[in-house]
Amino acid sequence: MDTLTLIQPDDWHVHLRDGDALKRTVPDMAKQFHRAVCMPNLVPPVTSVEQAHAYRERIMAHVPEGIDFDPRMVLYFTDSTSIDDIKAIKDSPYVSAIKLYPAGATTNSHHGVSNIEKIYPIIEEIEKQQIPLLVHGEVTHQHVDIFDREKYFLDEVLSPILNRFSDLKLILEHITTEDAAKFVVSQGKNVAATITPQHLLFNRNDMLVGGIRPHFFCLPILKRQTHQHALLKVATSGSPKFFLGTDSAPHSRSKKENACGCAGCYSAPYAIELYAQAFDQVNALDKLEGFASLFGADFYGLPRNTKTITLKRQSQQIAEQFDYLDNDPIIPLHAGQQLDWTIQS
Repeated sequence: MDTLTLIQPDDWHVHLRDGDALKRTVPDMAKQFHRAVCMPNLVPPVTSVEQAHAYRERIMAHVPEGIDFDPRMVLYFTDSTSIDDIKAIKDSPYVSAIKLYPAGATTNSHHGVSNIEKIYPIIEEIEKQQIPLLVHGEVTHQHVDIFDREKYFLDEVLSPILNRFSDLKLILEHITTEDAAKFVVSQGKNVAATITPQHLLFNRNDMLVGGIRPHFFCLPILKRQTHQHALLKVATSGSPKFFLGTDSAPHSRSKKENACGCAGCYSAPYAIELYAQAFDQVNALDKLEGFASLFGADFYGLPRNTKTITLKRQSQQIAEQFDYLDNDPIIPLHAGQQLDWTIQS
């Protein structure tokens, strides 16, 4: 297969940031994807529908002329989120979900939920309204190894939530382990998961062997090869429970290459080609359209896209860097390496 035409894909998990960062992130995202679910962990976070609508306007100001791009907005779940906030989501034409970050789990998550049981009345309303609850699935206990935090979250936090709220529409974001893949498969059709390109293409050896490579550092962190293979298996299975979410997250080079621990891989400029590379490696290109273009829209209850994109089996080299903020460049995922696929149209 030398060409592959897909219904235009959507990205169901992306970080665009705000302010001047949008000059870089929005065009990179809009050139491939029609819709993007925009994470709300700004400073300060997006906690109301009014703030979400204002953020969307700031994003739309940077969409290149002639491109049809539809940012889907998300509220940041805090200890102060109210039932009225949830009802307002249901009434909004642009807000599609609410995001649960355990406090301290990842970038700008210190406003996140500190005690899950205290927000059960709000989760009950989310279940009633059938609004997708997006979950960063890691515990933050200091005694839990960073490579085990997803599994602990499944056992200690997520299982009790789903046992109590059996109709909750839930997406376990950017899963990284065989445990998470099996967990999602075992649940009803109301539970799904997104998977990033880095967790399909790479494992912790790529980040650690021969020296630490900070541009592979993300949260949840890359795991061992057996988990990578398990994710490839479910992503290419044709199951509608798994769909595309890049978790593309921009950080300038100086912030990634120091001890700040900035977590995130910037995959937006080459995202669909990276996924094509992963699916091609396991001879599953026929399953890419469902994963990238159909299953996410179906789960969110949004119409499938009608336009298409075409990929050509044509080698291209990923750029070493891109202009970003204050003459401090951004290093894309897998910088300087070859991809076998290129967007043709």
